[in-house]
Amino acid sequence: MALSSTPYDNANQETIKLEGSLDSSKLSCERGALVKEKLNVNEKISSLIGLQNRSGFYKVEGGLMSLLRNCLELESSDSTSIVSGYVDHYQCIEFEDLGWGCGWRNIQMLCSHLIMQRPEARNVLFGGSGVVPDILSLQRWLEIAWKKGFDVPGAEHFNYKIYGRKNWIGATECAALLRSYGLQARIVDFGPKECEELYLSVPGSSSGAQMVNLIDANKRKTAKVNGPMDRFLVSRNDGVPQTGSSGHEKSKYSRSVLENKSTQKAKGHQVLVDWVWNYFSDGRICTYSHQHVNVSGKTPLFFQHDGHSRTIVGIQVKQQRNGMQQYNLLILDPAHSTKGIEKALRENNGWQKLIKRGTHTLNKPQYQLCYIDSGIAAGADLELLKKIDSLFLEL
Repeated sequence: MALSSTPYDNANQETIKLEGSLDSSKLSCERGALVKEKLNVNEKISSLIGLQNRSGFYKVEGGLMSLLRNCLELESSDSTSIVSGYVDHYQCIEFEDLGWGCGWRNIQMLCSHLIMQRPEARNVLFGGSGVVPDILSLQRWLEIAWKKGFDVPGAEHFNYKIYGRKNWIGATECAALLRSYGLQARIVDFGPKECEELYLSVPGSSSGAQMVNLIDANKRKTAKVNGPMDRFLVSRNDGVPQTGSSGHEKSKYSRSVLENKSTQKAKGHQVLVDWVWNYFSDGRICTYSHQHVNVSGKTPLFFQHDGHSRTIVGIQVKQQRNGMQQYNLLILDPAHSTKGIEKALRENNGWQKLIKRGTHTLNKPQYQLCYIDSGIAAGADLELLKKIDSLFLEL
């Protein structure tokens, strides 16, 4: 015999239908909001492509890197130098960005290389415009990267706003910006062993000073750090390793690769220098007129430490009489005058003090590098790039 439904059963069914309708309506609203947000971002991109300004800079006739190669070739044959290809120097300008703009200037240097040397990067960077934008335009592009979901912790720190502000930025902002175009920007951290867990994920940077907790298994201590690196020690999840991120598992410069090279035998800041040598010397090398000067197919390196950032454009090793090897990083500093660097290189006089930096000058406790692997990510791979992590190497 069939059971007749009661008023309670009918009411229950109506409630279920209503709840289902509400859930469907909520899901529809959420989807609509996502579509609207995506359209809003796309509109901002289209507008910015047309409105962005090319950054002004002092153009070195013949190219700055060509002048550097010439000077390196004139040095003794007991040295070997490996340098990046084309790079324009962008200097901080008094009354414009002096004192806070170094991070942006290093991004411009890196982008000048990418646009000239990597056609696939030129096609995607800044709407395929083929130009290096000014700082204000770069700030707009970074805000768009944040809106797309790249480096959410960093975006939240800045409240998703950076345009027109004089906030210091660092390697993580560089990575977030370039990753938003599908570029495989990777970060490597160098620091003391007790901080290793805190380097597993890298938040964005900020201005000002903070008290950052450095945690290991046995103790807690507090260190005061300032400037662009004042937040990269903060763990996003109390020191818990991040999973499902872009990682370095797809990078040629993973931990396993590095540990098979001389890095594992080095001590102190020589670890960083060895990493830079391995980076520039790996892969395609073009030899110019002098065998001891080579051009690498690798991008320059965004080089960050507490209080300042610069661009590493190469490295030199000299064989000393005692059999030891002396390394010098070859660095372009946005705090230096482009005309001054050009003059020193053309006259082959004093350029070493401006560009060469020996291992003994690396006296900071922590350093960060950002480099760009080849290839353009899309789809699921692009989604993985949204979460920024880093490879840690002990100094």
